[in-house]
Amino acid sequence: MRKWWSLTAVVAVLAGLVVPAVATAAPADAVTWVACPEDVAAPGLECGRVQVPLDYSRPDGRRIELAISRLASRNPEKRRGILLTNPGGPSPGLTFPAQLRLGGLPQGVQDAYDVIGVDGRGIGHSTPVTCDLTQEQQYAGSIPPYAVTPADVREHADDVKQIARQCARSSTAYLLPHATTANTARDLDRVRAALGERKASFLGYSYGTYLGAVYATLFPHSTDRVVLDSNLGAGGWDVEGGRMFGRGMEDAFPDFARWLGAHPELGLGSTPQQARAKYFEIAGRLDRAPVQGVTGGQFRLLTFAGLYRSGDAAFGKLAALWKALDTDTPLPPDDTTPPAGLENVIAARFFVICGDSRWPGSVRTYEHNVAVDRVRYPMFGAAGANIQPCAFWQDPVEPPVRISDRGPHNVLMVQNERDPATPLAGARTLRRAFGDRASMVTVDHSGHGAYLWAGNRCADEKVTAYLLGGRPPAHDTGCAAETRPAASGQVPPIG
Repeated sequence: MRKWWSLTAVVAVLAGLVVPAVATAAPADAVTWVACPEDVAAPGLECGRVQVPLDYSRPDGRRIELAISRLASRNPEKRRGILLTNPGGPSPGLTFPAQLRLGGLPQGVQDAYDVIGVDGRGIGHSTPVTCDLTQEQQYAGSIPPYAVTPADVREHADDVKQIARQCARSSTAYLLPHATTANTARDLDRVRAALGERKASFLGYSYGTYLGAVYATLFPHSTDRVVLDSNLGAGGWDVEGGRMFGRGMEDAFPDFARWLGAHPELGLGSTPQQARAKYFEIAGRLDRAPVQGVTGGQFRLLTFAGLYRSGDAAFGKLAALWKALDTDTPLPPDDTTPPAGLENVIAARFFVICGDSRWPGSVRTYEHNVAVDRVRYPMFGAAGANIQPCAFWQDPVEPPVRISDRGPHNVLMVQNERDPATPLAGARTLRRAFGDRASMVTVDHSGHGAYLWAGNRCADEKVTAYLLGGRPPAHDTGCAAETRPAASGQVPPIG
């Protein structure tokens, strides 16, 4: 069970402002580039540090450190600036430039930009936060368990209330009010200034789309070319953003169901309808009696995680898990392991999403939401709507950034039509908020991640053309279904 349970840990690793948006410029060449720490080292990757204010309303007060990385352009004649990147999560980002290169980032983009990775405030090699989470609390991650009954919601409320208490009493509680997406966006502008750049381009996935949207809103004239892939809604990862997991599962599952229907020899259904029925049959059976330590809730979560990828290899792996649980035969091996520093990653995620917006504080609200979403999105809605530590968090120190259309037309959104984690319905709310600032490319594909991830030539070419040419599509457009291997057979991990 430990091997399959580790997969859930990795998945967990998936305008009115009070504070002025302006970030004080730092001197050019303020970053000293050195060898990266051993756990993030990669060929050609350099690392450095930037100091930023803990509290931007007190810019001359206490400072914290950001760890940044650089995959420098080796072609000075073609270099045009920096490309800030974010893999989502919130998760560490120091290794992401090297992972993008491994995943097939075109040489033209590598020539045009110094590709910059950042461990956001509170995360990884930046000044880190902790909630002193136990291993069990770490495995709970950021996706709550599926609640079969109202009593399950109340029981989970006790667990997450304890997590909120631990975060508030930890040695890093001083960061609690300040580890927000808005401040992380302000940090990005400090990084831009420290690198001596007048403008910065940005490529962000998943949660990174909300960070990029906030950055482009707060700093419309210092952002250059902005690419947002696998988009959260305009409100970011708030209570409604979490509920979107239920919608995403319903969107993405039919692709897997059709794949199962085309492989009746697996005995998991000879039609998509039978495959869907098999999901509920296995989940219900495991609710009553776990098999090899796997509960119904864990089965649902593992299926949700399995839908992050699509295609024969990913679907075959997920089907093997289903088959083992359906027949009580040995679980297939899994090479997924929890990332290093998981406690910090999960704690930082709570710090950010709970600090970004005010979540309902009544347990009854979550009981109601779970009851509604269990019917509306029966496959996974009772997990996405379940209570999180944010219900017991202190009030945010500033209101959420309202994504707006003020600024240049420099945002390109790219979005799979059937994304389990950040569904198209949420992406459309962000697209509306941006108005004329954005264009959106929708891709006929399932899974989480499009550029360099979905194997869709059309989407890859449109994003690359924008990063190199600077002209986003004049209108929203689509890309037909097409699957081809990633350049190296690998794709960058995104959260």
